[in-house]
Amino acid sequence: MTRRFLFLLASSRSDGNTELLARRAAEQLPADVEQRWIDLAAHPLPDFQDLRHDSDHVRPTDGTTGLLFDATIAATDIVIASPLYWYSVSGHAKRYLDYWSGWLRTPGIDFKATMAGRTLWGVTALAHEEFEVADPLIGTLHHSAAYMRMRFGGVLLGNGSKPGDVLGDTEALARAKTFFAQEAPLARFPYEEV
Repeated sequence: MTRRFLFLLASSRSDGNTELLARRAAEQLPADVEQRWIDLAAHPLPDFQDLRHDSDHVRPTDGTTGLLFDATIAATDIVIASPLYWYSVSGHAKRYLDYWSGWLRTPGIDFKATMAGRTLWGVTALAHEEFEVADPLIGTLHHSAAYMRMRFGGVLLGNGSKPGDVLGDTEALARAKTFFAQEAPLARFPYEEV
């Protein structure tokens, strides 16, 4: 299957450190790998309403919800490029992931089965030099992948606060060169690991 990457930019700042790092990593992808970039701040989702148990469900076709649904199910690889905001993903990224709950009940699409085996990746820039503060963000993405039976490629971490700072993080830029080339294992919850 031809790989199709969906890059979801989830920052409140355009051209920020997270986006710069994601673009550096994406530059390393082979030319025949399709890349689609969607800025979640420019395509905001409405507040998520959990109607899983009390509503008829329809396939989203209009507006941002339809755009993101179609882009998600078309992708083999989804990259959530979210800065570390209060030690987790941004509100834009969290809202997008919340929509997965509703998409699980979309008629005609077994969303969970469709996503199984695909790969979820993360890219984040943070102001801390101690990367363990990003563990909640990594856990959110990893556990989301595990629930969906997706592969998890990990999170590319870089250091930066002011715009452009991450370009001075030579270790992050070196990791970006091979980030998407690594084999992504099937994500499993900690209680499933043997």
